[in-house]
Amino acid sequence: VFQDVQKHSVHTLVFRSLKRTHDMFVSDQSKPIALDEKSHNIKMSAKLRAEYGAVLHMPVFKDGRDKVPSIATDPYSHPGYSHPGNCKAKDESVALSEDTQMQTMPSEAAVNALALALPASQSCMFDLNLSFELLQALLEGGGTKNSSLVPRKAPSMPKPQWHPPWKLYRVISGHLGWVRCIAVEPGNQWFVTGSADRTIKIWDLASGRLKLSLTGHISTVRGVAVSTRSPYLFSCGEDKQVKCWDLEYNKVIRHYHGHLSAVYDLDLHPTIDVLVTCSRDSTARVWDIRTKANVHTLSGHTNTVATVKCQSSEPQIITGSHDTSIRLWDLIAGKTRATLTNHKKSVRALVLHPRQYTFASGSPDNIKQWKFPEGNFIQNLSGHNAIINTLAVNSDGVLVSGADNGTIHMWDWRTGYNFQRIHAAVQPGSLDSESGIFDCTFDHSESRLITAEADKTIKVYKEDDTATEETHPVNWKPEILKRKRF
Repeated sequence: VFQDVQKHSVHTLVFRSLKRTHDMFVSDQSKPIALDEKSHNIKMSAKLRAEYGAVLHMPVFKDGRDKVPSIATDPYSHPGYSHPGNCKAKDESVALSEDTQMQTMPSEAAVNALALALPASQSCMFDLNLSFELLQALLEGGGTKNSSLVPRKAPSMPKPQWHPPWKLYRVISGHLGWVRCIAVEPGNQWFVTGSADRTIKIWDLASGRLKLSLTGHISTVRGVAVSTRSPYLFSCGEDKQVKCWDLEYNKVIRHYHGHLSAVYDLDLHPTIDVLVTCSRDSTARVWDIRTKANVHTLSGHTNTVATVKCQSSEPQIITGSHDTSIRLWDLIAGKTRATLTNHKKSVRALVLHPRQYTFASGSPDNIKQWKFPEGNFIQNLSGHNAIINTLAVNSDGVLVSGADNGTIHMWDWRTGYNFQRIHAAVQPGSLDSESGIFDCTFDHSESRLITAEADKTIKVYKEDDTATEETHPVNWKPEILKRKRF
């Protein structure tokens, strides 16, 4: 007769198993592991051979003494090991006694005396003309400084490069809605902004004056880009439209139809006539600029694709999405090359380093740096605890992150050190909640930082010319690096 076994949920069974394991080992949790002398000796012998193999055959000669220690046998010798060097020594190796374990670097006179004192069987190891620096490096390489026998310190953050602080020097007003996007033209004479008031405005970079307003979108303009290869301006918006403007006539000459929902960002390929857009329909699309043909539909993300970047080398397209992933795409095949899933929250911003083969991604959990082409993780930049909408980086290694709460953080790219935080005041008449940063970019001289904000203004920042490292020191504290692979 089989008795009915009481059924439990998996949850209950797991916790019962955990409790049994805990009860079994709770009495032993603080006891140290017993040291096995034999295995310890074997381990130390291997370490000695690895670290001191280059100098174990040598007698140790100290400064200020005229005696050479007597030859002794190696306590950790093993029949399987042979003495280093090209000639076989007749004598046994020198034991590291208490008197010789912490040896000092010998003087040049001591080196010459040491070479003369070597027995004939070991004379092929040395020449009297052997450079002092070479022997010193040899001894240092086998010494305690780089030895794995000494516990190594945890890696500490390298000292960051000093960057002058940035300060606000111009506020430009003119839009009637949130300013959502910015692009600077290749000649660095003017820049263009797109806004929630459905207009695109072109501004003089030097004076900040309005040069032109373009109307045509019927909803918020979310992305703008100026071509370096032709006199064209490209824009996209929440009206699902992607437009190409001819700046000689200030008119729309092409429309790119295909997206099924709001288009959030676009980018131009630097070397071929290709435009890439991304949308709330979870896809990115590759367009031929001239024929308006939809070359590829890059599908794979499971939520809004918020940002896209292009570069001339592989991978040529990078996208960030609200599904928390970043995808690196093969432009020729139109397929995913790699998927990076380290972020835990939506990725709204990407930026490519102008000189290095690296990029950064921004999310509310962390800013992460990655290495091309496979997307290998480099480090986390932690501390900007807000929804990060935009990232920008210049050639000096200044990384800028702008967030929904109106804060701008300045980072040293190499070390990830946050050297400045800015929270600019909102425009008079605006609510304090209208202080979000939607986009930011450096001009081509990299001396100006332009931000697009929720208080309907465009703010321009520049470096403080009067600042020096003495007046604005780096408040840097060497801390243990936390480079988590998450």
